[in-house]
Amino acid sequence: MSAFVPHSSSSPSHAKPSGADVLVIGGGFHGLSSALHLARAGARVTVLEAEYCGRHASGVNAGGVRTLGRHVAEIPLSLASLELWHQLPDLVGDSGGFMPSGQLKVAETEAELEMLRARVADLNRRGFHHEALIDAATVRELLPAVAPHVTGGIWCERDGHALPFRAVTAFRRAAQRLGVTVLENTRAETVRRVGERWEVTTLRQHFTAEYVVNAAGAWASTFAREVGEAVPEEPVALLLTITQRVPAFCSPVVGAAGRPLSFKQFDNGTVLIGGGVRGSVDMHARCGEVNFAQLATNVRTAVSLFPHLRDVGINRTWAGIEGFMPDGIPVISPSRMMPKLVHAFGYCGHGFELAPIVGRIIAQLITSGSSTLPVEPFAIDRFGAMAEGGEARVA
Repeated sequence: MSAFVPHSSSSPSHAKPSGADVLVIGGGFHGLSSALHLARAGARVTVLEAEYCGRHASGVNAGGVRTLGRHVAEIPLSLASLELWHQLPDLVGDSGGFMPSGQLKVAETEAELEMLRARVADLNRRGFHHEALIDAATVRELLPAVAPHVTGGIWCERDGHALPFRAVTAFRRAAQRLGVTVLENTRAETVRRVGERWEVTTLRQHFTAEYVVNAAGAWASTFAREVGEAVPEEPVALLLTITQRVPAFCSPVVGAAGRPLSFKQFDNGTVLIGGGVRGSVDMHARCGEVNFAQLATNVRTAVSLFPHLRDVGINRTWAGIEGFMPDGIPVISPSRMMPKLVHAFGYCGHGFELAPIVGRIIAQLITSGSSTLPVEPFAIDRFGAMAEGGEARVA
């Protein structure tokens, strides 16, 4: 990919044709982070958002800021991104609601504890020491209300949680202060290469740019397919629940080793319960629907770990749409088929924490053609050839 030459407003006689240097499709967290970092590098950027920024996965997720439990390929990115979370006011002028509360994954059996012990040992051998194995007594020091059957856990002290919509909005405002144009209710319909530039059409107008960033979330594979890069992205609706207020009992974010759970208590006493349980997706209507059977399973998991919540009422529940890849990790990759196109999608329900660093990576891929962090595992062509209408073959 050729290097980007920043636009200079001080040389009008050498101005480029009208339009942005970079078009970003998708006003979610990753699209806005990419726009921000590109603007910091001197690019003129326009973001095209189909609805409003943070409408889907980015703004309605559990807000987990975690390095804990990551796929090994994601660990370098998650650790680098965590440093940016701790510096977020310097980057965007707002904390995004980030609280370094720590994250804890609990084991409920001796077999699960042994599995966690093996994971930490493997990470240590690879040179990673951010996950610490702790015993049952230490778990109870962190979580006095936890059920007595818990046998231990993994603890990441510098992890935490943030407020998704606040964080997305902070990145949007920071990008706009640097001159980024954010167009909401502007849904990209087609993407095509016209000569030396990209053309993105919407219902009302055409946009052109030298580069395109495909950060369209669960809809991103549609645009990848248009340029000949069919990938097996699956749209998934992830369920979240907020309870009524209860007295404070839980400071860290809590997950479970053997079943889906993401659990945290906010300062106002409400408890958020999630962790990857699924609803149903209506892609035409662009919305997720609650599956109450799955919701009940998720709530039972929370109650089994915190029995005193048995009679607490639920305030509301919802489902946010996210794109999932078969191998559980995202696509963060230059196009292998077309020049000056970069993809960033398919975060499988755990992309929120990664967004600050992925935006920097996307900017590096465009400005220098390479990343200072390892992104080879996230290549778009790793799934092999995909026949039209057929199944993907994981390479």
